[in-house]
Amino acid sequence: MTDFDLKNLFETAQKVQEEMNRVKETLGRTNVEGEAGGGLVRCVANGKGEVVSIDIDAAIIVASEKKMMEDLITGAVNVALDKARDLAQSQLAKATGGLSLPPGFAGL
Repeated sequence: MTDFDLKNLFETAQKVQEEMNRVKETLGRTNVEGEAGGGLVRCVANGKGEVVSIDIDAAIIVASEKKMMEDLITGAVNVALDKARDLAQSQLAKATGGLSLPPGFAGL
């Protein structure tokens, strides 16, 4: 029969939680960028999946229709958020040593 070390389990869980908190802080300070229309619309999001900024080239404001601008903004935001999710998954995988966590477990 194997001895179960509950104290060690709690210490390990605490270390994982501390590492996940560190990763979440880092993700909040790490930005990714998405663009659409050959760079006419750019969106910056952080690793927590929050949109930080949107930049629209002045040329498109004068020359385009409302619908086209909306489509380009949506595209840039989606690219930035995809990159933010990928970054978060990568960093959390490193923090947990590849341990698969349930969706939403890390609060991201």
